[in-house]
Amino acid sequence: MDKRKISIMTAARLLFLAALLVPHIACPATAEPTGPLEQVRQTVEQVLTLLRDPPPSPEARRQALTSTIRSRFDFQVMAQGTLAQNWKTATVEQRQRFSALFADLLEASYLGRIEAYTDERVEYAGEKTLGKRGIVDTVIVTSSSEIPIRYKLILNRDRWLVYDVVIEEVSLVRNYRSTYGEIIRTEGMEELLAKMEDKLKDLQSAREVNDALQR
Repeated sequence: MDKRKISIMTAARLLFLAALLVPHIACPATAEPTGPLEQVRQTVEQVLTLLRDPPPSPEARRQALTSTIRSRFDFQVMAQGTLAQNWKTATVEQRQRFSALFADLLEASYLGRIEAYTDERVEYAGEKTLGKRGIVDTVIVTSSSEIPIRYKLILNRDRWLVYDVVIEEVSLVRNYRSTYGEIIRTEGMEELLAKMEDKLKDLQSAREVNDALQR
């Protein structure tokens, strides 16, 4: 498999790992929010601990992941950034459908890979903040390589939410923007939505088969 594809899979998997326990990090209403790096560090460390003693069934694991991922990522910002100029020309109904499908596809694509976590190590290289925007630079260290990962976050009340991830200088949002933009240009927005719905059905069917095999 192409090295870049492996890197994207690894980083995306760890992104969702980091999402898992954010709701359990309590911040007093009057306290200043911690910086984005500290939030990422806390959640990654707690999630890696959790993975050593996971819930007993695939359904329980997926329920725990899904219920928390939605509150960790700003899928609306991700969806709008992915469509770029096509967001302006889409109808309200198309925007809503795209945002929902985009979030569902990201979850369905990467939830299974979370459980395949091996022993990658996360090193934290630093953070930058400007107003409500933040960047956290990390390095994923594997047995054979070091993969630079940059998380882009936006502050929402007391929590930093991921809206993009840059892996070896390749933006996840820009990758989707290029792929989806070409489909919209050649086939139209409705065809993109239809393709996304078909892809989601395929992923859900594969997941159901996998769950049945594990019972």
